[in-house]
Amino acid sequence: MPEIPAPLQRRSFLKGAVGAGVGLAFASPFGALAARTAAAAPGGNGNGGGAPTGIGYGPLYPAKDRATGLELLKLPRGFEYTSFGWTGDPMTDGQATPSSHDGMAAFRDGDAVRLVRNHERTSGTSFAPASSTYDPAFGGGTTNLTFDPERGELTESYGSLSGTIRNCAGGPHPNASWLSCEETTTVSNLVGGLETPSSVRHGYIFEVPAAGFGSGDPIKPMGRFSHEATATDPATGIVYETEDSGSSVLYRYIPTNRGDLAAGGVLQAMALKDANGAPIPTTVPWTTGMQARAEWVVVDNPDPAAGAESTSSQARAKGGSIISRGEGAWYGNGVIYAISTNGGPARQGQVFSYDPVTSLFTCVFASPSADVLNAPDNVCVSPRGGLVLCEDGSGREYLHGLSPEGEIFRFAENNVVLTGTKGFSGDFTGSEWAGACFEPKNGNWMFANLQSPGITFAVTGPWRKGVL
Repeated sequence: MPEIPAPLQRRSFLKGAVGAGVGLAFASPFGALAARTAAAAPGGNGNGGGAPTGIGYGPLYPAKDRATGLELLKLPRGFEYTSFGWTGDPMTDGQATPSSHDGMAAFRDGDAVRLVRNHERTSGTSFAPASSTYDPAFGGGTTNLTFDPERGELTESYGSLSGTIRNCAGGPHPNASWLSCEETTTVSNLVGGLETPSSVRHGYIFEVPAAGFGSGDPIKPMGRFSHEATATDPATGIVYETEDSGSSVLYRYIPTNRGDLAAGGVLQAMALKDANGAPIPTTVPWTTGMQARAEWVVVDNPDPAAGAESTSSQARAKGGSIISRGEGAWYGNGVIYAISTNGGPARQGQVFSYDPVTSLFTCVFASPSADVLNAPDNVCVSPRGGLVLCEDGSGREYLHGLSPEGEIFRFAENNVVLTGTKGFSGDFTGSEWAGACFEPKNGNWMFANLQSPGITFAVTGPWRKGVL
C-alpha cells in the first residue's frame, strides 16, 4: 500500500506563543523575522525590495535535463534533474498526456514512487475510463504516474479521473490517495439559468487512489465552491480546504469516518477573534508574525445549487474571516500551512500556519515585494522541515525555499525556451510552478510541474545541506 509522508513532530517550527491573552499581535518567535521582512521591503533598510537575501543552497546555474539535454532549469550546484510526462507524450494506456499540469503528490509503494497529478483543464474530452469520468462534457482530471527512484525514470502513466473542470490543486490523504479539487462553481446544462434534472454541478473534491483509478463520484459533503487545495491532519483525520476567490475563507471538513470521506461529515469555516473576542473580518493586511485565535462556524448548506447562497457567504455571515485567494495547503511540522496568493501589505502573498492543538492562526511570511516572492501558489513541506513555495506571478518564475528561521531563498528558476522540442516552440519562462512534492521514504527526489507547456520534473541532489 502506498504511504504518505509521516507527520513531522516539530511544533516549534514557526509555531507562535501560546497563552490566554494571545490575539491579533506579533508572536514572540517572530520578532527578528518581522524586522527582516520590513527591512527587505521597498524603502526599508534591507535590499530595497530586491531578490531574496537568503543563501539557501547557493546561486542558480543553468543545468541540463537528463532526458532532453536542454537547460530547462537553473539550480544550485550539485543538483540534477530529469523531465518526463510532457503534454502530448503517449501514456501507457494509449492516451496522450493531457495539458495544464498543476497540483500533485508523491506516495511510496515498495521500491516505486507513485504520483497523482492534476490537469487544470476545462475543455477537451475525457482521458480516463468511463467509470472514472464525472461529466463527459469536460476535460479536466488527473493522471497517475509511476517513477523508479533508483533509475530516475518514468515507468508508467495513465488517466485516472476526468470529466471534471479546472483541477487546480488538492492534497495527499492518509488513505494513500489524492484529493483532487475543482476550481469552479460551474453548473452545466442550465436552462434559463435554472437547474434541471440533466444539470451537473461542478465545484467538488474527488478522491483518486495513488495506485488505481478515481470513481468519478464527487464528495459533496466536503463542499461545493472554487476549491484550491486540501491538507489533512493525520492525528484527527480533519481535512482543511482552501478557496481561490477574493473573498474566500479557510474551511475544514470533519468526516464521520476518516477512512471514508464520502460517508458524510460537517463543513466548517474559520472565524478569527482578536484579544478582546471581536471578529477579525480579513487577514489581507497581516504582516509576518501576526496571529489570532481561530474558532470554527458550521456551513449549513455545503452543496448550494445554482443561484443559492455560496458557502463563503454563509461563512462570512457567521463571522468567517476572509483569506484573499486562498491557494496551496499542506500538512507538516505538526501544523497546517495555507497560502494567500495576493494577501499582505504589498499584495504579493502570505504564508499562514494553523496549529490544530493551540488553535492559533499565524502569518508565517508576508512578501514585502514581488522581487522577494511573487504570488505564491502551491506549497509543500520537505522531509527536512522546510517549505517549498511555487510562484505564479509575472516574469520569470521561481521555486522558493522558506527555512524554519524565516529565511527565504530561490531554489529553482524556470528556464524553458523551446525551438521545436516535442512540438513546442516559444519562451515559457513565465509559466507557473505547481505540484512540488517529495517522495516520502527518504526525500531524495523532489517532483514539480511547469503548467505550460506541461512538464513534470524530478530533482535530486544534496538536500541535506539545507532545509529542503
